[in-house]
Amino acid sequence: MNTTATDSTADPVAQAPLAPLVVADRCDSCGAQAFMRVRLRSGGELLFCGHHGRENAPALVAAGASVRDDTALINVKPSTSANAL
Repeated sequence: MNTTATDSTADPVAQAPLAPLVVADRCDSCGAQAFMRVRLRSGGELLFCGHHGRENAPALVAAGASVRDDTALINVKPSTSANAL
């Protein structure tokens, strides 16, 4: 699910699509793999794991942030360690 707060008077940079997340992207709260990218109205970005994203996204969206939510991709392709015996 991608949730984007829009405002016709907003900065065009803030309205640009949020980039997809990659495995190297890490949560700014705990260091786990990031599955949410948040662009603040100021233009800064935050990355969150699923847990911290669900915890923080509602307040950030209410404050006008844009959110890319890729939590549906969690465990779509399990790591090789998930198959270790």
